[in-house]
Amino acid sequence: MPDFSLELEHGGRVAGVDEVGCGPLAGPVVACAVVFGAGVPDDLTSTLDDSKALTARRREILAERLPSVPGIEIGLAAASVDEILHLNILRAAQLAMKRAVERLPSPPTLALVDGNRAPPLNVPVRTVVGGDAVSLSIAAASILAKVTRDRIMERLDMRWPGYGWARNAGYGTKAHREAIASQGCTPHHRRGFGTVRKQLALTLTTGEPA
Repeated sequence: MPDFSLELEHGGRVAGVDEVGCGPLAGPVVACAVVFGAGVPDDLTSTLDDSKALTARRREILAERLPSVPGIEIGLAAASVDEILHLNILRAAQLAMKRAVERLPSPPTLALVDGNRAPPLNVPVRTVVGGDAVSLSIAAASILAKVTRDRIMERLDMRWPGYGWARNAGYGTKAHREAIASQGCTPHHRRGFGTVRKQLALTLTTGEPA
């Protein structure tokens, strides 16, 4: 389980930063930055964890709880499918993280960033491999980013039915790939990604759905 030791070790206003959505074939990449300005309440120290280790229901409960924590600061941001295409997914994810940190009420004195690549932030950065299972601030950021992105994909699913985005969040499941092949691509598909790019190339040569 993650704890608050890295934040306490630094002693200042530490932001946990994480992104969600680098792998899907559709939708934006979403990032979140979280500062527990007054510490972490006891009920959260035993329940916050890597978003991937939690059920969807548990993530929703925690996402509803977190904004009411005294002293918490939350910055949420995204990078669009167009930015993913033009920048590549790594740089787009880093852009989303930079935007999330900039949306905090004031700059943190340190950003704990999940992973091993530091985004170009205007504050000191410490990368933490597997950080969402190490730091409570990063874990909170991972949960809020995941829930936010899932909600975005659920809304897009209502406008673009047939791809199963409310269930697969845009990831390349068998059903999603089959839908791309039969229905073509939407403006929310990542046209630089292999499965989507191949479908676009097929469309140009055969006239099948794009």
